[in-house]
Amino acid sequence: TSEGKLKQLAEVDGFADLTWQTCPDGWMAPFLPVPDTPYMAWPLLTDLFPWQENGMQFSRSWPIGEIKDVLEKRWKTLLSASERSKLFYENGNRKVTKQYPPLDGSNAKLPPISKLPSDTPIPAVQRFASRSFDRKWAIIDPRVGDRLRPVLHQTYGPQQIFLTSLLTEVLGEGPAAVTTAYIPDYHHFRGSFGGAHVVPLWRDATGTKANVTEGVLSLLSGTYGRGVTAEELFAFAYAVLATSRYVRHFWEELRNPGPRLPLPKDGRLFSKLAEAGRELVWLHTFGERFVPAGKRAGEVPSGKAKCLVGTPTAAADYPEDYEYDPSTQELRIGKGRFGRVRREVWEYGVSGLKVVNSWLGYRMKKRSGKKSSPLDDISPDSWQFDGELLELLWVLDATIDRLPVLANLFDELMSADHLPATVFPTPTDTERKGPKPRL
Repeated sequence: TSEGKLKQLAEVDGFADLTWQTCPDGWMAPFLPVPDTPYMAWPLLTDLFPWQENGMQFSRSWPIGEIKDVLEKRWKTLLSASERSKLFYENGNRKVTKQYPPLDGSNAKLPPISKLPSDTPIPAVQRFASRSFDRKWAIIDPRVGDRLRPVLHQTYGPQQIFLTSLLTEVLGEGPAAVTTAYIPDYHHFRGSFGGAHVVPLWRDATGTKANVTEGVLSLLSGTYGRGVTAEELFAFAYAVLATSRYVRHFWEELRNPGPRLPLPKDGRLFSKLAEAGRELVWLHTFGERFVPAGKRAGEVPSGKAKCLVGTPTAAADYPEDYEYDPSTQELRIGKGRFGRVRREVWEYGVSGLKVVNSWLGYRMKKRSGKKSSPLDDISPDSWQFDGELLELLWVLDATIDRLPVLANLFDELMSADHLPATVFPTPTDTERKGPKPRL
């Protein structure tokens, strides 16, 4: 309390009356006390996976949409305008009159938007990881986005997986990391505090060069008496970080930003966590990565939630609001109804971002987020998201069901002996910089 703090301060006559704690060395280290716990002796996630990147920054919202048709209409409207700059939302980084190099690194420059014929087809429209568990569509063209990170596109392939977190900011309650199979937005993890918080698994599009510090996999292989792959290490890390137990357990330690990993000396325990992590990655990438035998890519397992009354698709019935009733576990979307939506699913959050609430807010008639242009007013004519919402609810259903197992594994991990950071190799500057993009 304020009174208690003032009383203690009143009793301080000199430095000898204070209890001092050590802060970490180094000019980049935060001026915060180092907790006297084993946590600080473990390797940083960013020392094991040395390359981190910023997510994509469009700096305008109209190139991002819920469906492809919306982006098609916005593009045609832009090209039909007599003054395209007014609809485009120009800034110091992007002008409709300037040329920009393509993302593939070729030498040619793309023609300026101001010179495009009005019937020019829309550039590539691709899936895009907008927020945690929220997949949208985006026009992936350097003329419409300020910083689309060419290196992420040049290393993107069917094996690539991205882990996002807050690596230089203090984490809030919920999972310490999420995964996605699509290139993420700058603010993907929690909708704010963007930065170099994207950790790719691979440094190339073919999935042959792992983003793992040289020597780490050899060390773990020698410790466990078998070969350890980059995918296993990634899955292990996700099993540890994706449970809310991690943030709660290390709440004080995480005041010093940057999650650390307790790698066990026991290979059996490592394998159990890696197996659980693989399943979680499969779920959280909506079935796109680490697909188990007998499953199809993109297949999401059915959960408890079900659609009771389909949301009408007529334009006049497009939902303007939504409401959740915890007593009946019913979610109302306009005139639509979804049942058996558990409170844990509705309240599932990532460092303050309520996942279902955020997902719905971006798809209402009056959508969440700032508008950058009149083009943003072009929205879907009809509601067509019941199936996608059901998949989201099922993914969260399955996540909630697995949390007790993950919690037990986490407790077992906390009771084990761990490998100290001092035995792991230090990443080189080249490894930390990541692959050099073709310009």
